[in-house]
Amino acid sequence: MYRGLSVIAVVPVLNEETKIGRVVRRTPRTVVDELLVVDDGSTDRSPEIARQLGATVLPMGRVAGVGAALRAGYHHAVEHGYDVSVVMAGNDKDAPEEIPLLLDPIAEDRADFVQGSRFLKPGANFGAMPLYRRVATRVHPVLFSLAARRWVTESTNGFRALHRRVLTDPRLDLSPAWLDAYELEPFLYLQAIRLGYRTAEVPVTKVYPPRHLGQTKMKPLIGWWSILRPLVYAGLRFRR
Repeated sequence: MYRGLSVIAVVPVLNEETKIGRVVRRTPRTVVDELLVVDDGSTDRSPEIARQLGATVLPMGRVAGVGAALRAGYHHAVEHGYDVSVVMAGNDKDAPEEIPLLLDPIAEDRADFVQGSRFLKPGANFGAMPLYRRVATRVHPVLFSLAARRWVTESTNGFRALHRRVLTDPRLDLSPAWLDAYELEPFLYLQAIRLGYRTAEVPVTKVYPPRHLGQTKMKPLIGWWSILRPLVYAGLRFRR
C-alpha cells in the first residue's frame, strides 16, 4: 500500500533479458504491491529472470504487441482490485524509484491519470537518445495537445499511473485490435482527457542506453504511425 492505495506496476517486456532484472530489482516493493511483467512472446530468458526475482509473469503466448500486453495488464489490475496501475518500460529506461512521484497526485485526490514527463525534469539527461526520437518526442505532444485541446509536454512516455476508475469506465473501450501496437498509450491518455478525468504531469527520468545495448523495439516508420494514428483518428472524428 502507498498512502492508502493498493498499487500494481505493469511492465510489458519482449526479449529484454539483460535489462528486465534491473527493472525488477529497482522497483520499490514497499510502494508496489505486485510487479506484473507481461511477457509479449519473448524467446529469451526475460520471463524466467523476472519470475526468479519475485515478479508475477503473465505470458501472452505470442508477440501480440505492446498495446495488447498493456491491455492484458490492465485487465489483471482491475480483476485483482488494485486502486492504481503504474506502467513502466521493460528495457530499464524509466526510473522505478520515481513511482511515488506518479502516485502522489492520485493519493492527494488531485488527479486520476498522471503522466510522467521527461521534459519537465530540470537538467534532464536523456542518455544516447537518437536524434530522430528527440525531434519526434517534441513534435508529438504538440499534435496531441491540438487533438486533446489541452497543452501537454509529454505524450509518448509510457511511464504513467492511473486510478482504477479510469479503467473501469464503461465509456472507455480498449478492446479494438488496432490498439494492439503503440496506439493504446496515446489513445488512453487522449480518452482520459476527453472523458473528463483529471490529468497531471510530473517530472520523471528517461535515459536511453548506448545503441549497442538496444534502445527500442519501435521501427521508425511503422512505430511512429502507430503513435500518430489515434491523433489522426481523433482529428477526423473517426471511431471504431
